[in-house]
Amino acid sequence: MHRLRTIFAGTPEFAVPSLEALLAHPAVDLVAVYTQPDRPAGRGRRLTASPIKHRAVTAGITVLQPDTLAGAAALAEFGALAADLLVVAAYGLILPTALLELPRHAINVHASLLPRWRGAAPIQRAILAGDTESGISIMRIVPALDAGPVWLRRPCDITADETGGSLHDKLARLGGAALREALDLIVENRVSETPQDASLVTYAAKLGAADREIDWHASAHEIERRVRALSPLPAARAPVLGVDCKILGAQARAESVAGPPGRVVDSTDDAVLVATGDGTLAITRLQPAGRQAMSATAFMNGYGAQS
Repeated sequence: MHRLRTIFAGTPEFAVPSLEALLAHPAVDLVAVYTQPDRPAGRGRRLTASPIKHRAVTAGITVLQPDTLAGAAALAEFGALAADLLVVAAYGLILPTALLELPRHAINVHASLLPRWRGAAPIQRAILAGDTESGISIMRIVPALDAGPVWLRRPCDITADETGGSLHDKLARLGGAALREALDLIVENRVSETPQDASLVTYAAKLGAADREIDWHASAHEIERRVRALSPLPAARAPVLGVDCKILGAQARAESVAGPPGRVVDSTDDAVLVATGDGTLAITRLQPAGRQAMSATAFMNGYGAQS
């Protein structure tokens, strides 16, 4: 069997199952892993390696961490690896066109059913939009953002209680499985490409600070989706009883309660009830600034008496 000299480029936890798929495939000779440079993290701001670096080092694979892939030196280093295949999964650096032309195949593991949700935050944007389905697309990489022809798509449901965290984990696992299928297509010379329908393209813009802020004038269902999409990280935010909080768990209730949007109007054994522009939001878990995450009951026991 001809073994594919392969380079993998990825950084966060999402990419680990894809790396595992490469390590396990009998036709893959993984010659190097690219990942972003170590970054400061945690309260001590210590330099911390990416999840991909940790796994690659454990597997004894060469790890490369350039700040950029632009320039002659980076191109020469990549070219010297003489790769047949480049696989990318949430790497986070721009891949120059000249680099993409070096391997025979360059493919990406993308967390949406392209052409829906091209871009940086497809998982969260799908939940924010109220989508009922997401999935993985394996596509050939082209210079335009997530615009290459698709080799295969593998769908998965977005459940009514799905969070950004739970969907991330599902799609990470599905990405590894889809990549294994794509590797078999290469080995068996069965690759078939389907161009993306340009009329169906949507973009998943990178999440910013404004995406985290809850607008209480929105409907309870819209706010619930925001809470789920951003849980556990980076988390939606809003003041509750005057306390700046991350809202980590919430459920929309159809019944409206008296009070202006954003006012805490009641509490139950397991929820803080807040008026919205349409319906009521039952907050079940939250994290006051500078404190640990807590249940609604614990929050009301600590802060309700102060209001």
